[in-house]
Amino acid sequence: MRGHDDQAAHLFSYVSPEQRVPADHPLRAIRQMTDRVLAKLSRKFTRMYSDIGRPSIAPEKLLRTLLLQVLYTIRSERMLMEQLEYNLLFRWFVGLNIDDPVWDATVFSKNRDRLLAADVAALFFQAVLDEAKARDLISDEHFTVDGTLLDAWASLKSFKKVGDDSPPPDDPGNPTVNFHGESRSNATHASATDPDAKLARKGHGKEAKLSYCGSVLMENRNGLAVDAKVELATGTAEREAAFAMAGQIPGDGRVTLGGDKNYDTAGLVEDLRGLNVTPHVAQNDTHRRSAIDKRTTRHPGYLISQNKRKRVEEIFGWLKTVGGLRKLRHRGLERVEWMFTFAVSAYNLVRLRNLAATP
Repeated sequence: MRGHDDQAAHLFSYVSPEQRVPADHPLRAIRQMTDRVLAKLSRKFTRMYSDIGRPSIAPEKLLRTLLLQVLYTIRSERMLMEQLEYNLLFRWFVGLNIDDPVWDATVFSKNRDRLLAADVAALFFQAVLDEAKARDLISDEHFTVDGTLLDAWASLKSFKKVGDDSPPPDDPGNPTVNFHGESRSNATHASATDPDAKLARKGHGKEAKLSYCGSVLMENRNGLAVDAKVELATGTAEREAAFAMAGQIPGDGRVTLGGDKNYDTAGLVEDLRGLNVTPHVAQNDTHRRSAIDKRTTRHPGYLISQNKRKRVEEIFGWLKTVGGLRKLRHRGLERVEWMFTFAVSAYNLVRLRNLAATP
């Protein structure tokens, strides 16, 4: 017998969002860890807000919502608010009741900028690392560093000569631009859309794009990111970030740092050794002499580091697919680094959840 196509005009339920989410849902473990992390940041949140005036969006709800945006690859705040309107799973994770109103996208973005000014992403990242350290999941001896180019939210048409007084374009929204015969470089040109974005390419034969350089320091035992940094996309940005992050490794004992051929330079190798760091970077001996020799490569640990360093690509792969960083949605170095650090924190939460589920 054919069923009736009854249309429900009203929704009334005695079942709470907590009861609707399955006990084994992957978000449950992430929610529990996130709540513990946010509880550690509660005093910091209190100092961020005034004691008078209208209540703003709770920072805990803001960060849980941003976490959903990363975990579910939602490309804009407007679409995020739309999902939050009717998705019961999202409402449960954020902490909203079924009847609670959802914020306007513009209001949400302005409240998010308050977290940007307080550098909450770095604090959240460190609190997630503390969660991993409490479970003894982080190595304090063996690390890997790598960098990648992040495609900036700016068109090549916006890359104009500094001080150019050319007449207004024929179409301000999508002007006709002829690049043929024009020599363009970061020394003479800048993006009108995002001045911090620099023209860069990953290797020979690759196209140049307006980009930022994102770097990650990974511990080798479980593949967790222990530091993240975004630099302007210059030719030395990856090595500068590697040195800076190596200097932040806690402890006085000697540690190892794996990396690809890009880090095989005499200057960086000498600087790392000065930090009590043994560079286990891949040898770049094509038409040149490598900065490391058999005194390093003869040890079994060097081969182990070279095998382990490939796992850092899993982090970048996740960030650019699931994390939505293949094409940046924000402009300016400060905001890009905030979102990059927060996305790496989300990766660590997923990794911690997977490690806990592994027998």
